[in-house]
Amino acid sequence: MLRQVLLAASRSDGVRKAVETAPFSRGAVRRFIAGETVDDALEVTQRLIGDGLSVTLDHLGEDTTDAGQAKAVVENYLALLERISAAGLGTRAEASVKLSAVGQALDEDLAVENARRICAAAKAAGTTVTLDMEDHTTVDSTLRILGELRRDYPSTGAVIQSYLRRAEQYCADLAYQGSRVRLCKGAYAAPEDVAFSSKEEVDKSYVRCMRVLMAGQGHPMLATHDPRLIEIAGALAVLHDRAPGDFEYQMLYGIRPAEQRRLVGLGAQVRVYVPYGGQWYGYAMRRMAERPANLAFVLRSFATRS
Repeated sequence: MLRQVLLAASRSDGVRKAVETAPFSRGAVRRFIAGETVDDALEVTQRLIGDGLSVTLDHLGEDTTDAGQAKAVVENYLALLERISAAGLGTRAEASVKLSAVGQALDEDLAVENARRICAAAKAAGTTVTLDMEDHTTVDSTLRILGELRRDYPSTGAVIQSYLRRAEQYCADLAYQGSRVRLCKGAYAAPEDVAFSSKEEVDKSYVRCMRVLMAGQGHPMLATHDPRLIEIAGALAVLHDRAPGDFEYQMLYGIRPAEQRRLVGLGAQVRVYVPYGGQWYGYAMRRMAERPANLAFVLRSFATRS
């Protein structure tokens, strides 16, 4: 019930305005968000890379309904990737892009054009792009755009959410040579006929999807903080003779940093999802919906600073 309330709040303009303008809100969410500027993002990126981690950077923003706003998002990514190139971070830092932020709701062709510009800049910087998966209504469009981009930029990453009932089939379709696939649980509301609703069902689906990806020919990117799923992933890596560089774990910035470093210490490849930008509200609410402990942390932050 709490998860559904938080997901509903993430879509409420009234709640968003109240939270964004509340005293200390920005400070409380800084555990999960690098900051608002490219400088903030790069500072965090360099620190994480110094700790042996890799990074994927997300310029926060979604549900763009204006072509000018979509262009501004693209320009921010281009500036970010230029800085990544100048700093020589391309082998360890990539970009994560929400297609809804670059015009998907306006015109799918516009989203393809804008995403293509970002992919070209990423290639020039010696890195790549992963297309975030969003609301269930955008899945087919996102996979079509992925196919378009992979014609010229085959390293473009996909994301599959295990809460979707068709997730296992999506993974099977994408588990081919050279295909980079991030598997996550999913943090958006969806109807029962489209998505599993219970944590147990989502976790079981995650394991089934992970088996498909680890047995396949692609590069699995396993996005989870769950100790049980991490243990299963390690066992599957042994079963399928995958070296540490043949797959990676992915975790969110600010969540289980000690576990991130523990896995690196064991020789695993770990990538941290680092969001930045001023439009942090929807992202932060979904993180709290995913894990009640995150909500408790934010509430403690408000109480401590009040």
